[in-house]
Amino acid sequence: MASLIYIEASPLKERSHTIEVAREFLDHYRERNPADTIQTIDLWTTRLPAFDGVTIEAKFAVLRKNAFTAAQEEAWHAVRAVSRQFNAADKYVFSVPMWNFSIPYPLKHYIDVITLAGENWTWSRSEGYRALLSGKKALLIYSSAGSYSLGEPASHADFQKPYLRHWLSFIGVDDLTEINLAPTLADPDVVAQMKSEARSRATTIARSF
Repeated sequence: MASLIYIEASPLKERSHTIEVAREFLDHYRERNPADTIQTIDLWTTRLPAFDGVTIEAKFAVLRKNAFTAAQEEAWHAVRAVSRQFNAADKYVFSVPMWNFSIPYPLKHYIDVITLAGENWTWSRSEGYRALLSGKKALLIYSSAGSYSLGEPASHADFQKPYLRHWLSFIGVDDLTEINLAPTLADPDVVAQMKSEARSRATTIARSF
């Protein structure tokens, strides 16, 4: 039995391209893996702890092996609980629209909260940075109004996919599968065909994910 976390970063819900494809994947995944646990984290309704000055000081206390103050300990326990929930999963699914060439701000907040020293990465003078997660996989479902694929004139402006790939690799999640819906500002019939192909690919991926 495996555990999967689905992280939903779009606020559009029934009108979201990425959510539509993610639900297609999850429906077929459940059919093939009835014993697995699936947890949804809707970043637009989930209350996350602040990653503020006190939490940042706690982070450096961990790195420097200093004792926490009472405030730092409370802040660290709050973010560590969210991080450990994420780290405990075996598989991840992300539905992520592009916002201003990058990712929606609730997803960045979530990433800042869960990416913690001693929990999913570490650093030392002798080794530098080292990922602490291993053996996990992720499906990333993207959308963007424009086309930012390699070879396209605007490819240099894509800070969505490279950022998520690098972050996941930083914590040790290297087994990545991607579905990209773009450009969503194309003619409606083109977008409909693109979504149909994306849903079909999601179904195929679900068979072996």
